[in-house]
Amino acid sequence: MNAQTAPGSPLPVVIDTDPGIDDMLALFLALASPELDVRGVTVSYGNTVVENAYRNAVEIMRRAGKRITLGVGARRPLKRPLATAHETHGDSGLGYAALPPAGVILDFVKSLERLLADQRQPVTLVTLGPVTSLALALRSDPDLVRAKVARHVAMIGNIAAQGNTTRYAEFNAWCDPEALDLVLKAELPTEMVGLDVTRQALLAPQEITRLGTAGAPQARWIQDALRFYMEFHKRAEGLDGCIVNDVLPIAALVKPAALTFEEQRLVVDLEEGDHRGHTRPDPQGARVRVATAVDMGPVRSLLSERVFRWAARPAAAPSRSQEARA
Repeated sequence: MNAQTAPGSPLPVVIDTDPGIDDMLALFLALASPELDVRGVTVSYGNTVVENAYRNAVEIMRRAGKRITLGVGARRPLKRPLATAHETHGDSGLGYAALPPAGVILDFVKSLERLLADQRQPVTLVTLGPVTSLALALRSDPDLVRAKVARHVAMIGNIAAQGNTTRYAEFNAWCDPEALDLVLKAELPTEMVGLDVTRQALLAPQEITRLGTAGAPQARWIQDALRFYMEFHKRAEGLDGCIVNDVLPIAALVKPAALTFEEQRLVVDLEEGDHRGHTRPDPQGARVRVATAVDMGPVRSLLSERVFRWAARPAAAPSRSQEARA
């Protein structure tokens, strides 16, 4: 099923995310791209706890000057204990970036299921964290999900690339392999943008340093988040710079030629140990389009022109009174 959009019209998109430093850049890019009509954003656990993720999303939207419907998805995995990536993204989820205190998540805030139900036409669903929110929606109302999700693009998994949580597993898949198993078996039109391509989405140290010299509040704020991320990559992998995984799915919606896909059949391992969350080919697995190659040229151009140059403008940040709609 394809989303019914007129030629030249913006692509209707819903994003489920766990911001997250690279999620921050992905959201800024999505909100700055006229090719996309971001209908709503839901947040979940993952890089940080859901209360922080919600606060972070509100702050990102405030700084982007956008009012987008904001909801709350999964607060924990389906079966596994809650685990977050505080060593990767900091206790707040956004490194050294200054943030207001996290509040209490209210029960009336929309879930992913309700947000999808509100859509007048099918959308492209982008998941940038664990896919627990989508799994819960599929459990509750699979017909609704199939009617409203024309395409599912997930930053998750890895085939040939080394994992970033265990030797074999990518973090989002590792967090909740049962949710990923459920989503794969549903055989939505899913596209997996995993570590095989996202490991090439590397920001060099000079790109991050340049933000700090711009003198603009937004640029310094983004740099404060990225400095923490860069320090983690140096400490954990001896890498100069940082890998911004979640930017790729958004960039590929704007510049489809940036990614090359091939159809594969995949399963996800559910046992404990190094293979927990391992996504691997299997003739009996679910059909998934897997990103196998990336052209980083268009991706870098989008980040530079739509996020970094915007952030470097000497304009004041929006007032804190501007909030996302619940």
